[in-house]
Amino acid sequence: MEKTVSQKSSRLSLVTMALIGVMTAVTCILGPLAIPLPFSPVPISFTNLAIYLTLYVLGMKAGTFSYLVYLLLGLVGLPVFSGFTGGPAKLFGPTGGYLAGFIFMALIAGFFIDRFPKKYYLHIAGMILGTFICYIFGTAWLCFQMKLSFGAGLMAGVVPYLPGDAAKIIVSVIVGPALRYGVNQVKNR
Repeated sequence: MEKTVSQKSSRLSLVTMALIGVMTAVTCILGPLAIPLPFSPVPISFTNLAIYLTLYVLGMKAGTFSYLVYLLLGLVGLPVFSGFTGGPAKLFGPTGGYLAGFIFMALIAGFFIDRFPKKYYLHIAGMILGTFICYIFGTAWLCFQMKLSFGAGLMAGVVPYLPGDAAKIIVSVIVGPALRYGVNQVKNR
């Protein structure tokens, strides 16, 4: 028996909602994993890796929505932020600008991933641009919170993280398209 268009779109919506839940859970698992650095209040986090992979699985809109759900879970106090923390104090603390900046990172990187599906060099460009915007938000807020100069903020919240973020982008561009292909196979059944 062939499915009607409304049944297919309903199933797609259910699949998408389920995937949003799964990818939010993945972010809740990877987000708290953090490596503290003794010279900075900003730990090495895997949140951006989770977001990049989510964008491949869900696309820009649903991927950004998934991150917003994660952000709200942390805001209400669930320990999903770096170092297994949560609550408004984390969002309004020194690293809160990065948490807000991830929204723009998701929108920008997701746009490039959706708009240029087979052009992986543009995916990398979108992730770099999105990460740059996230760094601006994070560094500005870090400087405000800790009363640092912008240069000191860059040294505390950006420069030490560049190699790791580059590695996360490379991993995402290698793993992400395979995830997207697998999800599309499931959606098209």
